[in-house]
Amino acid sequence: MLEEVEDWLSRRSWSVADRSPHQLTAAKRASGTTVSVVLPALDEQATVGRIVSVIREELMTGPVPLVDELVVVDSGSTDRTAEVAAAAGARVEHRDAILPSLPALPGKGEVLWRSLLVTRGDVVCFVDADLREFSADFVTGIVGPLLTEPDVQFVKAMYDRPLGTAVAGGGQGGRVTELLARPVLNMHWPRLAGFVQPLGGEYAARRALLEQLPFPVGYGVELGLLVDALHTVGLDALAQVDVGVRRHRHQDGQALGRMAAAVYRTAQLRLARGHLLRPELTQFERGPRGFEPRTYAVDTEERPPMASVAEYAARRVA
Repeated sequence: MLEEVEDWLSRRSWSVADRSPHQLTAAKRASGTTVSVVLPALDEQATVGRIVSVIREELMTGPVPLVDELVVVDSGSTDRTAEVAAAAGARVEHRDAILPSLPALPGKGEVLWRSLLVTRGDVVCFVDADLREFSADFVTGIVGPLLTEPDVQFVKAMYDRPLGTAVAGGGQGGRVTELLARPVLNMHWPRLAGFVQPLGGEYAARRALLEQLPFPVGYGVELGLLVDALHTVGLDALAQVDVGVRRHRHQDGQALGRMAAAVYRTAQLRLARGHLLRPELTQFERGPRGFEPRTYAVDTEERPPMASVAEYAARRVA
């Protein structure tokens, strides 16, 4: 590990316990910083309601008012995700109704990018909507450094990530993280080697930074934002906070293969920034005639920095 990264780990890695909620409330009040929480959601009726309820009860209407705005952006759910989220107290926005002049593309990154148009907070905090056993620590942990450290601009959560019923400490990191993202970052962006969960979906950043960054529309969004944030503001403006244990719905091996292809493509684009063929990924499933190929397009589209979008600029003037 680079000496610079070892130094960064000692100064820019914290635990959620390092800042009490009341300390954060005082810092927020003193700075006047506003905080938006965004949950991108697709068919998450089983989990989204509790996440919304915890945030509202503990961080909005309770004695620690850290969150000013809570938005669930639904990306085309076929279940009751939107209804459950609204009943729990979130404002629900629908992906296709945000910036309707630009047809939406499928993918998580598309939803996160569009969320900037329907939120106002100086700090934007993203939380996946499939978390089980959700704790408000996921929000207070990653928002904390942005309220207390003026030089910090981008904060990721770190946690144990058990696989299935494994206890905390087992199956850490996620399979795509350990098999693809971590090796790629260590080889090509060694200054990011200190991030425990580079692909984690829980992170917060200052709006002023997010609106300068391009957003990969699919699964590559986390790696893309992390790499581009490094190049835009430097390592010392990035941080991570230990929030404990993350339990969520796991995907099957083939879905992970498609995710890995999108993450790799995102890295490839940042290494080359040149013209590359639109890639596809072929996987195999056993069918009546043996193994049958299934070919999927790999996410390659990216949305431009939000600051360059006319509708966003017009909203800020208004």
